Amino acid sequence: MTSTAAAWDRVDDGASRTRVEAEAALPRDPDARQRIAVLMPDLGGGGVQKMTLSLAAALSARGHEVDIVVYQPAGELEPMVPPQLRVRHLRPSSRLRGRLLPLVADPGAMGQLLLPVLLARKPAPTLVYLRALAGYLRERRPDALLAAAPHQNLEAVWARRLAGVPTRLLISERTVPSQILPASPMWRNRFLPPLMRRAYQQADVIVAVSKALAEDLAAVTGIPRPRITAIYNPVVGPDIEALAAEPVDHPWFAPGQPPVILGVGRLSDQKDFATLIRAFAKVRATREARLVIFGAAKDAAKTELRRGELSTLARQLGVAEHVDAPGFTANPFAYMARAALFVLSSRYEGLPGVLIQAMATGCPVVSTDCPSGPREILEGGRWGPLVPVGDHAGIAAAIAGVLDHPLPPELLKRRAREFSVERAVQRYLEVLFGESSLADGSTTADRSSSAGAGATSV
Repeated sequence: MTSTAAAWDRVDDGASRTRVEAEAALPRDPDARQRIAVLMPDLGGGGVQKMTLSLAAALSARGHEVDIVVYQPAGELEPMVPPQLRVRHLRPSSRLRGRLLPLVADPGAMGQLLLPVLLARKPAPTLVYLRALAGYLRERRPDALLAAAPHQNLEAVWARRLAGVPTRLLISERTVPSQILPASPMWRNRFLPPLMRRAYQQADVIVAVSKALAEDLAAVTGIPRPRITAIYNPVVGPDIEALAAEPVDHPWFAPGQPPVILGVGRLSDQKDFATLIRAFAKVRATREARLVIFGAAKDAAKTELRRGELSTLARQLGVAEHVDAPGFTANPFAYMARAALFVLSSRYEGLPGVLIQAMATGCPVVSTDCPSGPREILEGGRWGPLVPVGDHAGIAAAIAGVLDHPLPPELLKRRAREFSVERAVQRYLEVLFGESSLADGSTTADRSSSAGAGATSV
């Protein structure tokens, strides 16, 4: 990868915003070579970052010029960035400037900005990159900018207004707003929905990664449901079979060993691996089995803390010698292909890629029926049992049932191919640059024109 750092300090006074947003709304040829910027907070190993990087790589493979625009370029995914992608590292400005620039971008949003930004004791730390993001857009003038997650979505909207460029803007939600905003420990996040309602509708395209998530986003923010397009994440790529066939060095996955139950994900409360360990202890009471959990927290210190908590719980339940949490792995597919079963124990998701990836390797699955995604992926339980969130006894029973009667691998692989990278990339290009017919009968151009024309007066 090529990494470039720049400050990009100059911003527009806003005089030409209406004109350039109208220009951005015009449909373009989805097959023409485009310059596309993909915004990421960092290159950490989280699910949002993985899916965003996968999309960027696939867009580049289609012949488009792709920039990865990051606030913090370091993280577990840094070595995995394809060399043809250019990483653009933005430099921060002052906190005061970051706090005030959203109001400069959208003076009419004063009421919505007060509590989550202007008066917040600690506004979003990524606001310090807003000036540089606007400068990047002004200098590079990409044809499109893609963002994901609430704070980056908001910053993308404001940066385009500040820059005064006709860049088309696609923002996306990857996690259920009703689960992360109303009860957020960050006070400022509880007041984001009215601001999201105003700002999101200034984007050309609003994407949710599942139909259920689209419904949730509309309900929480008040954004009209027809303004939100559901596009599944780019999960299953052409290299997954080769990755699944790679050797593994964990002794529990060797032939002849007891069956391994697998969990993969960030070590966080959201993933609820504690419930998985409790379920495993019940399974272990009746049969030979082992549990491996791959994943890390946001930093090394938190990773050690979380691993320690899981180890303590396993010890208290008497299964410590049968549970292992080795940390982050760049290739979970090789372990999925050799596991007897994959379990998603999450409290909430957007569209859990690991569940689809496990199926793509032919691994049987069990999942909580959390909002949102698993019910859509498994089609109501057709491809694996759905269990209430937090129900360790129900998960244990489902694990036992699938271990006794697993679905054929080829059926699981066939279902997983519905979430291919190619399908997702094609849909993204259609909604960004073409007049794709959408579910409600409107066209991409219809929606984009109405969004762009009203961007300064929402």
